[in-house]
Order: sequence, then C-alpha cells, then structure tokens
Amino acid sequence: MNPGLKILADENIPALDALFSDIGEIRRLPGRSMNAADVADADVLLVRSITRVDEQLLANSRVGFVGTATIGTDHLDTGWLDSRGIPWCSAPGCNADAVVEYVLSALWHLCAQQGLDPLTRTLGVVGAGNVGGRLVNRLRALGVEVLVCDPPRAEREGSEGFVDLEQLLGEVDLVALHTPLTEGGDHPTYHLLNEDNLELLKPGAILLNAGRGPVIDNWSLIRFMRRRADVQLVLDVWEEEPLVLPELAEQCVIATPHIAGYSLDGKIRGTWMLYQQVCNWLGKPVQISLDSVLPEPEVAALLVNRSVDPLKPIALTYDPYRDDRALRATLYLPPEERMQAFDQLRKGYPVRREFSSLRIEGLEDEGQVELLGNLGFSAVIA
Repeated sequence: MNPGLKILADENIPALDALFSDIGEIRRLPGRSMNAADVADADVLLVRSITRVDEQLLANSRVGFVGTATIGTDHLDTGWLDSRGIPWCSAPGCNADAVVEYVLSALWHLCAQQGLDPLTRTLGVVGAGNVGGRLVNRLRALGVEVLVCDPPRAEREGSEGFVDLEQLLGEVDLVALHTPLTEGGDHPTYHLLNEDNLELLKPGAILLNAGRGPVIDNWSLIRFMRRRADVQLVLDVWEEEPLVLPELAEQCVIATPHIAGYSLDGKIRGTWMLYQQVCNWLGKPVQISLDSVLPEPEVAALLVNRSVDPLKPIALTYDPYRDDRALRATLYLPPEERMQAFDQLRKGYPVRREFSSLRIEGLEDEGQVELLGNLGFSAVIA
C-alpha cells in the first residue's frame, strides 16, 4: 500500500478490495450524492456515470487521478481536468458485451412471442462504437442483415457501409441506439429521435435504447407511442433518470433500470481497467489479472440432448423480464421514493454473467455449434 494514499470510490464499483487494497485506503460512498466535502482529501476518485466530475466537485480537493468505470465520459468535464493537469481514464468496452447481450436477449424473446425467426429480421444500429460495433459484428456473424448509421465514422471512413438515419428508421425491424450523448458539434445526438422522425419507424418495428436516455425526446416518444401501438418499445435508459416517467414505461414491452451493461463480468472488467491505469499513474507494475478476480459462474455448463432452442441458454443466462418486473413495481411510488428505488435496483442488482460464461455440451449439429458460438456461448460438440 502507498502510505497515506486515499481512494474515494462509488460504492457500486465491485472488486475494489481485491484490486486496490494494496494501493491505498479505500472509502466508499453513494455516487449520486458525492460532493466537494467528500472528495476534499482524496488522492484518487473512482466513479460511475451518475457522478458529475467537474470544477465544482474537485476545485478544492487534492484529487490527482480520476477514473470512471464506464464506457461513456459525458459525466466528466474532461476539458477542465486536462486544464488542471489531472489525469483521467474511462473503461471503454468494459461492459460492451453485456449491452450486446441485452439487445440479443430482447430480440430473441420478442421474436419468440410473435413466432418469428430473429435471424430473418433486419436490424439497424445507430452508433457503431464500442457497443454498437460489437453488436454489428455479432449480428453479421449470425447472418443477420444489419444497417448501420454512424455519421462521424462515415465521414472518417467513407459512406460505403453506412446509411442515413431516415433510411434506417424506415427499413429495419429493430432499431438499436448506441450513440454517446452530445449536444454540440457537427453531429449532436441530444433528441436525435423526436417528433419529426419517429413516425418513420416501419409498422411493427422494435425501438430499443440502451445507450443514453436523452437521445430520444421522451415526451415526443410518449405521444408517438399513443398513436403507434404497433411499435414495440424497449428502454433501459431514461431522459430524466433516476426519475422514470410511468407514462413512458407503460408503453414499453420491456422497461429496465439502466442495467443493460450490468453483467458481473463487465463491472469487474471495468474496475480492472481502472486498476491498470492507476498502476500506470503510480509507476507500479500490474500484478493482478482479470481472470483472478472473476468468480466461477453458478451455472458453468448446460448439457443438452443433441440440440437446443437458442432461447433456452439465452434465457438461462439473462432474462430481461426479471428486470422489467422489478422496475414496474416502483413506477407508482411518490417521485422521491421512485428515484431512490431506481438507484436501489442498480445498487442491489443480482449477479448476471455473460454468455461466454456458459458452456453448452451435448450438441451434435455443427450448425448449432456455430450459431451458439456466434451468439457468444462456449459451445462444444458432444
């Protein structure tokens, strides 16, 4: 341990003791209520997306390093941190696979309810960065037709392979939003979907947002859904978090409390990525591996008789309706209690493992082995 080094961390960041106990003294606090007094004597600040890190929080502190255990950084005032010479880092890609598997789980469940084959659907991905890019790759490996809208990438790489938003909305069976939240620049994403373009969604489409809540104008979406009952709405993020509008949640077929990326694998991977960066900042060697802090899954293998419906291992690994039921049980609490309940659902989130933690045994069909492997499972032939 570095004598006197103080680490202040969001209480919901896992594996802190395993990774940081030899580095400094750890103090945990709720991320949403962290204030300037809390951080005043901290040397290292580790947060998640609910903590705004800016001059107001840090101006009178001795914080010398900031890490966020999340993909996004819109809650960090990186310009101010840079101007003060405070190193910062995020955890890009840490929970990308978990979000991808949230999308795949929703797709497979909803198609099963309608008697449709998910592999014959056309999917649209808006924002093809760490999460969206992995979703595109996994879908294409499955043989699914995918349209991609990502104007910044199209500008850098050329327009081939990309479509504009209007074309995508009108042609796909599922729209998955995975953009960062930006309000300025050439390609703002704040209220990217709004009164003017929601009507372009094709009949019976699924609209899924597991990116940032304000990418959709939520009140416009409420009005749209009252007109278009044919559209199926899956929301994990909300414009006024932690306040969820009951009027909007009622319109969803799946409504969850910002947990798409909340696999245990993803959360611990994010903490480990911060550990690496703090070690680099301190000039210490990275001595702890990710595998050494990932626990064994409760269910490590599924033995099947020759073949299996892919929905079975998907549902065994992650059932989005569990999270949907938990959120709906809070919707008619008074607003303050509803916000507290939203945070509690995230803080007390049950263990969820990624597809790769499950090995499927007993398969005799090489096609199924390929399919389940492309979904992300560890599939083996009998």
